Amino acid sequence: MNHFLCSSLLLLAPLSAGPAPALRPQEETPPEDKRAVVAELIQRLHDHAGARGKEDQEAVGVIGELVVEFPRSGPRDRKAIVKALDKCFEEKRGEQDGELQNQLYLGAAEALGGMAPESVDVLIGWIGHKAHRDDVTLQRRLIRMLGKTKSEDGRRPLIKLLTHRDALIQSAAAEALGDYEDAEQDARKECFEELLKELMTVKGQKDSDPNDTIARDRWDVIAAPIVSSLGRLSRHQELTPEDWQRWYNKNRREDWDEPR
Repeated sequence: MNHFLCSSLLLLAPLSAGPAPALRPQEETPPEDKRAVVAELIQRLHDHAGARGKEDQEAVGVIGELVVEFPRSGPRDRKAIVKALDKCFEEKRGEQDGELQNQLYLGAAEALGGMAPESVDVLIGWIGHKAHRDDVTLQRRLIRMLGKTKSEDGRRPLIKLLTHRDALIQSAAAEALGDYEDAEQDARKECFEELLKELMTVKGQKDSDPNDTIARDRWDVIAAPIVSSLGRLSRHQELTPEDWQRWYNKNRREDWDEPR
């Protein structure tokens, strides 16, 4: 084979296989904002919620539709949706047959739990608010939804609620703090320490006076959710409060995420 033919064959041969050129990532289309569907749903929610309780079931249905639209929405629409849910708590509702008519409030609270970070300040604002502080069911829902946001801004308010006078509020805060199981380790350790402190305090009160039914009832309500959250935050399990205290004393400065 002459030199010219060899050179031609080399030119015709395929290039050697190498890494494929990186494809340019397709840019995501930002969500549309100021959409007609969102404006229509907000108006429907306003109309139903303003019917003095007669259309609260319909209002909750619209809230469900807004939950679906929220992740599809741009920043202005998201803000508008949260504002519309915030206004639901301003509606006045009374009792019927001895029961609070709080269906609208509960639906709004549940929805806000999935709308962080826009919803965090709204949830914090209605926890303990004078207009709704006596509705323990609603307060517990608001607290649990604040935990679901996993917002750093929500941690300190939740920790503060661990010493609330109402054991049901305490237990809700304890459950909510467990939702920070994926937070930075320093934050998890702070939550853990405050939970353990309250657990040991209430246990001490219960054990010091077997006839103190209030202390025993409080223990019965808060012990299980606290222990559950201790496990979630530490990624570890112990059997008794004393075991948890010993474990923490030994491991407070250790890396809780290091395989053991």
